[in-house]
Amino acid sequence: MLVVRDSAKSKGKQESDSLVTPSGEPQFVRVDRDFVGMLDKEIFDRFSANALMRFDDVGDANHTVTRALVQTDSGPVLYDFRHHPPLVQRSGKRMTVNRVFWRDDEVVMQSSQGWFRFKIGVLMKLQSSTTIYH
Repeated sequence: MLVVRDSAKSKGKQESDSLVTPSGEPQFVRVDRDFVGMLDKEIFDRFSANALMRFDDVGDANHTVTRALVQTDSGPVLYDFRHHPPLVQRSGKRMTVNRVFWRDDEVVMQSSQGWFRFKIGVLMKLQSSTTIYH
């Protein structure tokens, strides 16, 4: 049984609101048909997506975003802004993410294909769990 409490979930953001992170203030900018992730005027990632959908992990009282999961055409990408430059981890599986739940060293996501855990660059489909995400 997978139990999820709404307080830990991250709702997707489509707007290009500014991010304040431990690494600085990254921007996701449309360039031609792609998006480019930039930090301090340096590109740290490039991906294809029709629209920018982002799920943020707000880490402290200053409302600093420590991690973000971004929906791309090739699947979700996890950015860890606790590193400089940001650590980029690709899931390698095309899916549309509906909800995200953050844990210390992993992210759990719900998609139309089921529940998945993304931890240390490895995506795993969850079957049945007694873990409570809150």
